[in-house]
Amino acid sequence: MCGIVGLLVRNATLQAELGALMLPMLVGMTERGPDSAGLAVYRTPVAEGRRKFSVYAARHAVAWNEVLQVAKARFGEDASLTPSGNQAVVEVRAALADFSAWLAATHPALALLSSGRSMDLYKDVGAPASIAQRYGFERLTGTHVVAHTRMATESAVTPAHAHPFTYGDDFCLVHNGSLSNPNNVRRELEHDGVAFVTDNDTEAACRYLGHRLAQGDDLASAMERGFRVLDGFYTLLIGTRDSLAIVRDPFACKPAIVAETDDYVAISSEYRSLAALPGVAKARLFEPRPRQLYVWSTR
Repeated sequence: MCGIVGLLVRNATLQAELGALMLPMLVGMTERGPDSAGLAVYRTPVAEGRRKFSVYAARHAVAWNEVLQVAKARFGEDASLTPSGNQAVVEVRAALADFSAWLAATHPALALLSSGRSMDLYKDVGAPASIAQRYGFERLTGTHVVAHTRMATESAVTPAHAHPFTYGDDFCLVHNGSLSNPNNVRRELEHDGVAFVTDNDTEAACRYLGHRLAQGDDLASAMERGFRVLDGFYTLLIGTRDSLAIVRDPFACKPAIVAETDDYVAISSEYRSLAALPGVAKARLFEPRPRQLYVWSTR
C-alpha cells in the first residue's frame, strides 16, 4: 500500500504556492506510505542546451562547492549547483550520457536521480513530513508536481527504491500496486540496452513506458502497449515536462480520486489528502475509470 499525490496548477498565480498546496496532500498519505517519500517538481524550462541534474549523496556530508568547481572545470563557468540537504540540483550544458559518465568518474558516491530541462527530483527514506521539512517542499514553486509515499512490500527501503522513478529527460512515474512480471519486463528491456538501478517493480514500469516514448510512441500509445505487457494491479501517476497523467489497470483495484477546478487538477489515493485544498468542496470529483489514460496539460 502506497500513496500517490499529483497537483497541476492551471491558475498561474498559484505557481508560487505549489509546494504549500501540495504539502498537506503528501503528509495526508503518511499512513499509506511511512517508509519513504519523494517528489518531482516541474518548473519553467532552463535554456535550450542546458539541463538540470538532481543528485543524491546518501548518508555522508558533501562539499558541494567542490563539486561545483569540478563541474565548472568540465562543463563551463556557467555551471550552477543548488544544494538542499544531502541532495543538489546541478545545472550545466551537457547531455545526459556525458553528465552521467562525468559524475561516475569524479564523484562515485553521488547517485543521479533525474535529468531534464524542467524537472527537479527529491526522495529519501523516513516519514513524509520529515522529508518534506528536510528538503523544503513547502517552498517549492512550479507548474505541477508528482509525489509519493511508500510502504515497501517487495524490495528494500532505500532512497534509490523510493519513488518517483525516472527515465530520460523530464519523465517520472510513481506507482501504487504490485506488478507480477517485473523481471520479465526487465530482461526484455535490458536486451534493448536499458539499464536498471534497483530491483523495484515500479522501476520496470517506468523504464518500459519511458523507453517506449524514447522509441517514438506518444504517452497514449505507450500505455496501450503497457496494458499488454505490465501484468498486475496498479495505479500509475506520470509526469512529463508539460503534463500530468494517471492510469489504472483494467481491474482498477488500487484507489485514486481526482479533484478538478478552474485553478488546479489534484490527484490522490484518498479524498482526505485533498480536503485542505482551496475550493475543493466545489470541485468536480471522480474516480479514474479502469484502463483509461487521463492527461492534463500545462499549456
